[in-house]
Amino acid sequence: MPDPAATFEDVRTAADRIAPYAHRTPVATSATLRKETDADIFFKCENLQKVGAFKARGALNAVLSLSDEAADRGVVTHSSGNHGAALAYAAGIRGIPCTVVMPEDAPQVKIDAVRGYGANIELCEQFARESATALVVQQTGATMVHPFNNTDVIAGQGTAALELIEDVGPLDMIITPIGGGGLMSGTAITTRSLLPEAQIIGAEPREVDDAYRSLQTGEIQPRVEDANTVADGLLTALGELTFSTLTWANVEIVLVDEPEIIAAALFHLHRTKLLVEPSGATGLAAVRKLGDRVVGKRVGVIISGGNTDLSWLT
Repeated sequence: MPDPAATFEDVRTAADRIAPYAHRTPVATSATLRKETDADIFFKCENLQKVGAFKARGALNAVLSLSDEAADRGVVTHSSGNHGAALAYAAGIRGIPCTVVMPEDAPQVKIDAVRGYGANIELCEQFARESATALVVQQTGATMVHPFNNTDVIAGQGTAALELIEDVGPLDMIITPIGGGGLMSGTAITTRSLLPEAQIIGAEPREVDDAYRSLQTGEIQPRVEDANTVADGLLTALGELTFSTLTWANVEIVLVDEPEIIAAALFHLHRTKLLVEPSGATGLAAVRKLGDRVVGKRVGVIISGGNTDLSWLT
């Protein structure tokens, strides 16, 4: 039996550590969705978090956990946007240098956000992110804070589910978007500790189904290259820590299609009045995909972020 990447005690410690710097985000509901699904759906609005995404939680926990000696050398990561902005925000709190390696095709809104939080940006081709990051580590001695394959990051991400359960009470099911699996892993650790019988579901675009295939085969599958999806924040494959945690927690992956993702993002915009990036809307898309399985249930959905240039509207 594989082990989880962190303990629930790690999540509780992270919650105390990041509390002065992270929002306790609100929970939203929708009467329209209640009629549509015949279920009580609770949206944890991490699109309203610092930097516009749940990533602030994990980045804060990782940076605030560094020793003074390590912090002085700075931090570095690779990111399509949200984690980079979060790490830059966290680094700013400690007053330390931050470098973010970003793919050249990252949305301009996310590049601008990372730069706005004070990070030094290194652009590279999508496939070269890890090698470019390793070069920065070699040159500067900075600490690499991986977007998801990092124990402190995973523990920090688990605080979103902790707040959700504290605020709304018991849930029958909890759903999060899944890319690299950091949010999903933190959510799984928290949920298995507080609600051991709850179903834990990851929402993944069908165009980037590597997490689904990984859990089906029992081996980490490589990311889908040249994927055509509006959910640009979910393009990464699982890491060893996240794969182990999702396997331990018996997480189920639900695949959602591009029109379903866009319809969910539009529902958030029109009905809940929330600006949700397509990656974050996959949770609602999964609720709808599950159909009768959610009827009569209390379902928590973590909206992962709200940083988007709205290009998907066209």
